[in-house]
Amino acid sequence: MEKIYLSDYGPKVSPAIYGFWRWDDSSAAAENEMEKIINLCLELGINTFDHADKYAGFLGEEIFGKVMEKKSFKREDIVLFTKCGLNVPHPNNPGVRIPHVDTSAAHITRSVENSLRKLQTDYIDIFLLDQLDHLSDLEETVITLERLKHSGKIRNLGVANFSVFKQQLLANHLRIPVVTNHIELNVLQTQAIDNGQLDYIRQKYSRPIASAPLADGRIENGTDAQAVKVRAKLEEIGKKYDSTVESTAVAWLNKLGALPLIGTRNEQRIRNIVNAFNINMDHQDWYDLYYTSIGQ
Repeated sequence: MEKIYLSDYGPKVSPAIYGFWRWDDSSAAAENEMEKIINLCLELGINTFDHADKYAGFLGEEIFGKVMEKKSFKREDIVLFTKCGLNVPHPNNPGVRIPHVDTSAAHITRSVENSLRKLQTDYIDIFLLDQLDHLSDLEETVITLERLKHSGKIRNLGVANFSVFKQQLLANHLRIPVVTNHIELNVLQTQAIDNGQLDYIRQKYSRPIASAPLADGRIENGTDAQAVKVRAKLEEIGKKYDSTVESTAVAWLNKLGALPLIGTRNEQRIRNIVNAFNINMDHQDWYDLYYTSIGQ
């Protein structure tokens, strides 16, 4: 799988990214499974991995770090994302009573230092803010992000779940580029195409990261009217490319220039997503799926 630039500022990433947001198991078995998934991804050409401080009950980064410690792959051969911002109650996150966003200087600094320690690395390739706090001092947030980048602890900055206006607000204060935005985008969830998110990301010469590329299983198993109609169309178009429903759905995203963020722990589904990169979807097939999804 040929690596591509995430933006005109870099860095190079694999065109599919594996994320650990669905991992909720922190047992010893989880470490073995994570190592197996990482090695499968590397075998398939996926070298880019997405974390957050809160994944797997605030232990996901630590589990990944233990796998890194085994040195079955080199740190320089992988690209690591991590993020902070959305703060949630959990026994491993004492003091948090309700879900809330915290992008204060103190929280960002603490989160980055914890991520570096848990991941057992000296730097994070791409650090993302997950939403923007309504209350934090924006100037302090920006100064902190720029300081972390200049120190080398983070090499690139991205955002997650930002509206166009929030991304504009942050970008207008920053002197460093925002290289991507994680947005919810799939053939059943197309709002980013029409609400300006996708256009703004392109305007900044970067690529979006499409979270939930298979709509959390709805594309394959959903029983609502939209899912049923879109799945039938995916099956119809998939025959043309000799591909599965999942591969065809991801090929639709690829046509947009979006990078799918894989969350499944099912090996075959991971392979189906990778197989999507062998499909060069016809222009009209793309619109056929789009119109089927939005009901036109």
